[in-house]
Amino acid sequence: MKFYLETYGCQMNIYDSEIICSILLKSGFIKTSNLKKADIILLNTCSIREKPEKKIFNRLIKIKCFKKKKKQLKLGIVGCLATHYKKKLFEKLKFLDLIVGPDSYKQLPEIINKLKNNKKEIDVSLAKKERYTNIIPNGVRHGLSAFISIMRGCDNLCTFCIVPYTRGREKSRNPNSILKECKLLYKKGYKEIILLGQNVDAYFWKKMKFFQLLELIAKTVPLMRIRFLTSYPSNITKNLLKVVKKYTNICKHFHLPLQSGSTRILSLMRRKYTVEEFLLIIKRIKKIIPDCSISSDIMTGFCTETQADHRETIRIMNLIKFNFSFMFKYSSRQGTYAYRKLKDNVPNSLKISRLNEIIRLQKSHSFYRLKQNIGTIQEVLIEGISKQDEKYYYGRNYKNDIIVFTKNKSKIGSYKKVKILKSTFTTLIGEIIP
Repeated sequence: MKFYLETYGCQMNIYDSEIICSILLKSGFIKTSNLKKADIILLNTCSIREKPEKKIFNRLIKIKCFKKKKKQLKLGIVGCLATHYKKKLFEKLKFLDLIVGPDSYKQLPEIINKLKNNKKEIDVSLAKKERYTNIIPNGVRHGLSAFISIMRGCDNLCTFCIVPYTRGREKSRNPNSILKECKLLYKKGYKEIILLGQNVDAYFWKKMKFFQLLELIAKTVPLMRIRFLTSYPSNITKNLLKVVKKYTNICKHFHLPLQSGSTRILSLMRRKYTVEEFLLIIKRIKKIIPDCSISSDIMTGFCTETQADHRETIRIMNLIKFNFSFMFKYSSRQGTYAYRKLKDNVPNSLKISRLNEIIRLQKSHSFYRLKQNIGTIQEVLIEGISKQDEKYYYGRNYKNDIIVFTKNKSKIGSYKKVKILKSTFTTLIGEIIP
């Protein structure tokens, strides 16, 4: 049986699609990149915000026509959308055949085989322990970087967030299997690994904490770059900062979601820090790792947000000047505390206006941070040929900045010293040092 898989959403979803492929391939299924040749079509979905949901539903309507042409074709939704809506998806999309949540991928071969009886199947149960410890993705990765999931779920229960309800509570993976996967990726020629978790620095296996795991990985694959995301601000410890500083193969970059610059709004969001505490965390990072890159998530238009709250977000952004940020307007998610108990009372037009101001400001801050690199010499991992101009390579430095530079005899996948000559609003431009 041939399967076709489309992926939507975050890096964790990309990694989960690799897990799905591994499970199905091992069970004798054949992967196809041609929709028309598929016997089953799976969409690995995201439900974190309203916009990606709409995109997925629109895509499903388009795919529906394939079922009319091929009666035996099966169509399924897997991932966060499955656990968000559960059986309601069958009511909303009557042409669906299966619904499977993020903790039930091991059952996919069995579930798909049951579809032969023309019955609809659903499994959206959430597990208390990590279920994919011994499953290593095989043959479905591309490029020089590879994701590695080290933990799943989240215990923070922020009032706006659907993750604890779609992916369950925090569950960490056996460190031995993580190290095994790192070694395998190194042998296959990968140059960089990105450790993933909804709350990555909350990793805990028996007595092992995240900073200890990170150090172990850095020692195990010293020739591979190591990145990690996403961090929760309150979990940034001195021990973690010392490990990041100590090992040259650990990239000096933290992704720290601020969400709002208003302590009142942070309290409504049930974030476990105040604005003052967030600023102290930034100060601690910069003191130990002065040249560290810090990115963030910023949400505008959360319940009861006033113009004064918005101005506070602008003020904090100006104080920190993040290297880059993911910015979005709040959309109420069914099932969350905010959906049940708080009023989504900020007009959409106002949300858009505030978001546009935040985006403009972040662009100026990103440009400011990039310009600080001009004149420096940086080690860059050559990742490929620039899409804008084939005469140029592109790669990234240890801070996650994108750099383009004139091609020479250097090979993709090698590390080169590059002098930074100038900057655009999004990219550094340089030349390889002979």
